[in-house]
Amino acid sequence: MATIKQIAEQAGVSAATVSRVLNNDATLAVSDETRARIFSVAEELQYKPSRIRKLKQEEQLSRQRIGLLMGYEQNDPYFMPIRKGIETRCEELGLTIAKVVHNGSHAEAALVQELDGLIVIGSIDADDVHALFHKRERIVFVNHPDPIDDCDTVVLNFEQAVREVAEHLFKLGHTQIGYIGGRDDVQRVGQLGPAREVLEARRANFERLLREQGLYQEQYMANGDWSPDSGYEAMKAMLQMKDRPTAIFIASDPMAAGALHALHEHGVSVPSDMAVVGFDDIEVAAHLNPPLTTIRVHTELMGRTAAGLMLERIEGREAAVHMTVNTHLIVRDSCGG
Repeated sequence: MATIKQIAEQAGVSAATVSRVLNNDATLAVSDETRARIFSVAEELQYKPSRIRKLKQEEQLSRQRIGLLMGYEQNDPYFMPIRKGIETRCEELGLTIAKVVHNGSHAEAALVQELDGLIVIGSIDADDVHALFHKRERIVFVNHPDPIDDCDTVVLNFEQAVREVAEHLFKLGHTQIGYIGGRDDVQRVGQLGPAREVLEARRANFERLLREQGLYQEQYMANGDWSPDSGYEAMKAMLQMKDRPTAIFIASDPMAAGALHALHEHGVSVPSDMAVVGFDDIEVAAHLNPPLTTIRVHTELMGRTAAGLMLERIEGREAAVHMTVNTHLIVRDSCGG
């Protein structure tokens, strides 16, 4: 069997260089020509053939430069775990995240053009993305509100999530049920034009379920901007109603935290006077007063799934795949039951 020293002599490099190349040492500064020559000699000398094949595959994979295009605020607690899941899984798979771009200027977004794959997180216009990055088979959209047939997508099962909330409140006997949520706007790449508002999935599904039960009341539907302050203001307005809801579904936990603040200020007991259900199950949800009943969203899994889909595309899968990630209801003190 060939040795490292024999490969080094035939390739015209040091044994240390051969060892580091064959171990995919990312810190080694060596030309592509030299790497290829070392692998070629190792194969010719039959140096652990199965190991060489695996190393070549890993080395080729590590050369794939992946970009992330972000369509959300940098500290958004819903999207941050998605990014973490992508980064963790890419590291496990040997994929290199070479560029992270927050959708802003068109010049910055254009930096993704030379990459080998692109993962788009959040609501960014798909046509704009396709115009910017022409390798459609190498684009994965995560949490996009529109159907995108020719690219891989990872979305949340909003229909299942909202149904769990509604059925839980129905079983508790609530018939006056309100909703507080936010807008869903599809951004243009580099903000080349005005954002396009789309039907927000949580509200659309919740309204449908309430209508099916004959319980829909327009005055109980409120929109904010997903922040705690907007949840606070929306709840304050709702508390001014003479005939207010006995239960409220709030489409994000930060908004729910603001709404609970307003309820405490007005002396409204939760859940006996008003039941509250949130959405996301962020870290603080279990520590609010009272602990928040909410939908647990597996956002990190969404990110990991997106990275896995990218790897499959790099390895040659041709057909687009659409993945849906389920949720589940975490019942705590804020809604009773």
